[in-house]
Amino acid sequence: MLSRTADNLYWLSRYAERAEFVARILDAALRLAALPSSYGGGETNEWASALASAGDPEVFKPLYDSVTEATVCDFLAFSPHNPSSIRSCIETARENARSVRTALTTEMWDAINGAWLELRNYEGRELNRDEFTRFLDWVKGVSLAFDGSAYRTMLRNDAYWFTRLGTAIERADNTARILDVKYRILLPATEKVGGSLDYFQWTTILREVSAFNAYHWVYRESVKPLLVADLLILNRQMPRSFSNCYGMLVEHLDLIADAYGRRGASQRLASNTLARLEGENINRIFASGLHEFVTEFIVENNRLGAAVIEQYLV
Repeated sequence: MLSRTADNLYWLSRYAERAEFVARILDAALRLAALPSSYGGGETNEWASALASAGDPEVFKPLYDSVTEATVCDFLAFSPHNPSSIRSCIETARENARSVRTALTTEMWDAINGAWLELRNYEGRELNRDEFTRFLDWVKGVSLAFDGSAYRTMLRNDAYWFTRLGTAIERADNTARILDVKYRILLPATEKVGGSLDYFQWTTILREVSAFNAYHWVYRESVKPLLVADLLILNRQMPRSFSNCYGMLVEHLDLIADAYGRRGASQRLASNTLARLEGENINRIFASGLHEFVTEFIVENNRLGAAVIEQYLV
């Protein structure tokens, strides 16, 4: 496969996954913003949290006067100046898809191109909160349709493997950012860890990564931060966990290495990270610092992304 084709497939999948992540972050912020002000002691920062998790505050600052629901929703959903806005993600995904149209199945192309066409119906409109929530549900549906069509219709060859790499690297990064922002930013300083607001925020995060039912199936007890982190970091059965994403990465990088007859830095980095995750314990992670662990993971995940690009995509 030409490196240009592999590059388009890789980034197509990353941007399709990123659009869903931004929609999930905004949905979580809307849920938290709907709480009575007295619930969080009168001070909440869910919009600053959403911006820190899914956007670039340095890009945001010159464009908007303040961090509010209206400005953050516009920036993360529709701003053409934000390369990670839902609009930009769908547009960039469609550009990549068009470049490799013959490498995609009809169903994959229809999912991305149809989303790009439908997006025009939302741009330039003032959406109330209910309409915006329906828009976010539509975005999540687009990502599910694309991911499902890839899984169900693509040949299991190098084109499929590169789409899986993009999905897994992006998904791992997104899960890490959700965890880190909750731990560092979302809970106000005046609210105690383990309090009612803390509980609701962790529950919201579980719902936004489609893990609420999975959590109760696995642990069969009330929501606890340590167990939520265990599910999203170390549990190989959880589709969005670090361990599951890296299991997927190791599997498909090995398939690419076997097909091309050589291994490199990307295989080594993915295998080392997976081995580290398999040897970790959630109590040890919390004792040494969840923020420090997640920050290091994001750095390592970015390093793997750079290695994949250098080894295969340039």
